[in-house]
Amino acid sequence: MPLHLTKIAFGAKSYAGIEGWYADRPRVSVNTRYRPTRWEECIGGSLFWIHEHNLVARSPIIGFTEQDNGRWFIDLEPRLIAVLPKPKRAHQGWRYLKGDPPRDLEEGEDIGDIMPGRLAGRLQKLGLI
Repeated sequence: MPLHLTKIAFGAKSYAGIEGWYADRPRVSVNTRYRPTRWEECIGGSLFWIHEHNLVARSPIIGFTEQDNGRWFIDLEPRLIAVLPKPKRAHQGWRYLKGDPPRDLEEGEDIGDIMPGRLAGRLQKLGLI
């Protein structure tokens, strides 16, 4: 089973902002300082994007490329796949996704009734959801 990574969608004002990163691009890569130590297990997994304290989308990981300056690119398929939002705290850089990944949304599925991530996280801590 492949490993998945999470990363905050820094700079995206909305989900449409994340979609804009992928619009008409033949290649999508994320710049990072360090390559994951378990990088080979991540190939075939996905990078999940965190927006407003929720995992909201993913892109399959196709590889890792070292840059001339010693940094790394996480190479992604140039498609964004919406997932059922799942509460996730923000963090710096990337992290391995622990637990089960959220499922992909079906075509035409509406997520308008999903509660904000912070609220869902607090209710989970209280044992209410």
